[in-house]
Amino acid sequence: MLERMTKGESNKQIAYNLDIAETTVKAHVSAILRKLNVHNRVQAILCAGDIDFAAYLRR
Repeated sequence: MLERMTKGESNKQIAYNLDIAETTVKAHVSAILRKLNVHNRVQAILCAGDIDFAAYLRR
């Protein structure tokens, strides 16, 4: 979902492309924002760019 957010897709577009409800997308986006401790999508995208996911997954 975060990858689709970085492409600028709206919740509605993400829901359509993944064939899920828009409310489900909103819930996941909210969870992402909460986990990254940010307030909006732009901050989440910038924050995610600083994360070394490969190192995180090796734990």
